[in-house]
Amino acid sequence: MQKREQSKLGGAAAGSAPPAAKRGRPIGSGSNSAAAAAAATAAAAAAGDSVAPSTLLGPSLQVHSAFAEQNNKRIVLALQSGLKSELTWALNALTLLSFKEKDEVRKDATPLAKIPGLLDALLQVIDDWRDIALPRVLTKTPRVRLLGANSAVTGFGNEYETLNSGDSVPHPSAGSGSSNKDVSAQKITAKPRPSGWWYEEDGLFNMDEEGRAEKQLCAVAASNILRNFSFMAENEIAMGQNRHCLETMFQCLEDYVTEDEELVTNALETIMNLGPLLDLRIFSSSKPSFIKMTEKRAVQAIMGMLGSAVRSWHCAAAELLGRMILNPDNEPFLLPFAPQIYKRLVDILSFPAGDAQAAAVGALYNLAEVNMDCRLKLASERWAVDRLLKVIKTPHPVPEVCRKAALILENLVLEPQNKPLLLAYENAFAEILFSDTRYADTFARILHELTSRPSNKVASARGIWGISTGGARTVNRVRSL
Repeated sequence: MQKREQSKLGGAAAGSAPPAAKRGRPIGSGSNSAAAAAAATAAAAAAGDSVAPSTLLGPSLQVHSAFAEQNNKRIVLALQSGLKSELTWALNALTLLSFKEKDEVRKDATPLAKIPGLLDALLQVIDDWRDIALPRVLTKTPRVRLLGANSAVTGFGNEYETLNSGDSVPHPSAGSGSSNKDVSAQKITAKPRPSGWWYEEDGLFNMDEEGRAEKQLCAVAASNILRNFSFMAENEIAMGQNRHCLETMFQCLEDYVTEDEELVTNALETIMNLGPLLDLRIFSSSKPSFIKMTEKRAVQAIMGMLGSAVRSWHCAAAELLGRMILNPDNEPFLLPFAPQIYKRLVDILSFPAGDAQAAAVGALYNLAEVNMDCRLKLASERWAVDRLLKVIKTPHPVPEVCRKAALILENLVLEPQNKPLLLAYENAFAEILFSDTRYADTFARILHELTSRPSNKVASARGIWGISTGGARTVNRVRSL
């Protein structure tokens, strides 16, 4: 119970235990590894660092320490320009600057705070893709690019050729290449459009399928850079308190069914790394909003991740819920979903994967300490106690997971209303008490709490378990009988 009293200090994980470690480590963009390698060679040659340190094994990339400071304005302007060549250069440079091998000593990764305007510029790259990610209608109508036909605006995709008034343009997604009607006829029958129609998917600056794919790759690369940045302590506050950043990341989670998997994974990992600092009240604050995200939508997005079939997604979502509940300010938004959360976490406990069990136990451990209602709902969840015991008996490869599972059971037994449910497992508790000395003290306290109360129906057990609260003394008492 003590750790929740300290949890509001910075929103970090409280108690005597250190904050939960971040998942994985920063990685380069897997979909653009060739381009990143080419940019690495160019950057290393320009910086004059062509030899990797002898202490590193395998291929390594070197970037001059002053590269970011000398080119920070150019990087931001390149991202804001929207031009393909400039975007590619900026994203490759940032991927190298944000990448750092585990325990690497060659350089420190570049903090986001040192480059003004970079966070918003990266988010704009993702937002540009999100604006055209899905068509507004299922069936696209043939279209003609009227203005700007003679100029290459962005460089994305196959540029449209110069058209005469009577030329026809095959629709990019229509495989038959059907002809369009005469332009003059379209002008006559055209309906008035809202002022922002040229920014829509079927508007003036539309792109073919290849251009859309390139925009998607840019968005994935930008999300990977943001994920890498979220591993740096210097960036946590700047990103965790940026409403635009959180809104964009949660929007990517909402559309996990149709969105690019790597983009969703990067967004989820970014949010999870910022979890201890995450305060859902930011979505109703006075800070400027870009997507109108709400607290309920954000929690529903996490629930979608928790219920997904992708193991890495529901594991990360479980860890995120465990970190967010440490902040009492998030309780009003998370607790209405408690029944669904418990049901899904108990299901995850039955998975054979060790990382899934560890994530579920960690989340349940924090949720069980919130209040009495949480403990009552968890104890009444079918198979909850059975699967927690199974994690201990198997046992889980990580002893800390087993210890937390035992502490969850101890928290549940503290509520008098849970005792009738837990008395059915008295023999299983006693078996673990005798067979595993590591958790003897915990299960001795559980059995003492179950059977030492005067109101307990099992009076015959008081002589055995009601003498001592210590595991070793209880074992000696039983053996002497």
